[in-house]
Amino acid sequence: MGNCANYVETEQIVEYLGDKVSFVQTRGSIPIYWRQTPNLRYKPPPEIIPGKDHMAAFAKHIDSQLLHYGRQVIINLIDHRGPEDTLEKAYANVVGLLSNSAVRYEAFDFHAECRKMRWDRLNILIDRLAHEQDEFSVFHLRRDGTLLSSQDGVFRTNCIDCLDRTNVVQSMLAKRSLTQTLMRLGILLKGQTIENCYAFEMLFKNVWADNADLVSTQYSGTGALKTDFTRTGKRTKMGLIKDGINSLTRYYKNNFNDGFRQDGIDLLLGNYVIQDGEGISVPCPLNTHRGWKYLTFPSVLMFAVAMFFASSVFPHEYNTENLLFLLFWGAMVGVSTAGIFRYGMEFVDWPKLLPPIKVEA
Repeated sequence: MGNCANYVETEQIVEYLGDKVSFVQTRGSIPIYWRQTPNLRYKPPPEIIPGKDHMAAFAKHIDSQLLHYGRQVIINLIDHRGPEDTLEKAYANVVGLLSNSAVRYEAFDFHAECRKMRWDRLNILIDRLAHEQDEFSVFHLRRDGTLLSSQDGVFRTNCIDCLDRTNVVQSMLAKRSLTQTLMRLGILLKGQTIENCYAFEMLFKNVWADNADLVSTQYSGTGALKTDFTRTGKRTKMGLIKDGINSLTRYYKNNFNDGFRQDGIDLLLGNYVIQDGEGISVPCPLNTHRGWKYLTFPSVLMFAVAMFFASSVFPHEYNTENLLFLLFWGAMVGVSTAGIFRYGMEFVDWPKLLPPIKVEA
């Protein structure tokens, strides 16, 4: 209890003529009991698991964070409307109940604030966090071994999966820290920024975008979304197209590949031990039987789509009979598609080797 599903510590290190400067941030799933159950929907609604001690899980997680990192500024980037709103309210509630002066909660509705490509509005959030960032400072070790400063707090950033929105905000905080560090080292003069050196600025942006892609690939199977902003400082049409491709890839992997992947992880870690004679005298858990819906609905859908297009393309002239055929097969396409999404959980690739594990925050 107290361990998040997705948690990453990121350290930005600058070394110059023997001086070493470090700035640490963390990201992590919302530390209460919640889940998103795959059901073929593009975004399954998150739900809070009832009957769990959310406060105990949150308190244990925060105790660990305070012990390792000091003060915490929790940056929550999820939506304040729609399905994500339930999680936002629950997160704010447990922070309030904890009532710890070393923990501050900063909620920022990323999608609402930055709608219509207004990504410059992220500076509103960075300005809100500037005071704490200055107080947290950085770890700075001089070349002669003298410790000039140490970091006594971190920003703990999250969105739903702690990948895309989180990456953008973390890179902006890192950029502000880097600018202050270069001024401290005497590389930048007061009032200058890293934009004064285009090559170095691009190096910084690409390092953070590459980091985002690597973290996202491990967790979701694709590169991160919104990295065009991290790499270039603005949203682009090509970036939107790339995000669309990555989103579709994630959708496919989440619904149709994750069960097999989880089985592989369980085998590799030894969570599942193959029994003697498994698959011969002992039933193999991989040989599962799918219900009638698994084959029926997709088969009907494919046949209905084929007949709909045949009825549309091949007639030399359109008459009432052809229109009725089109309406019938169009209706069959709609009914079979609705059936697939109605029973979506039966089409998802679930892990087969182990029974469902109790969810721990």
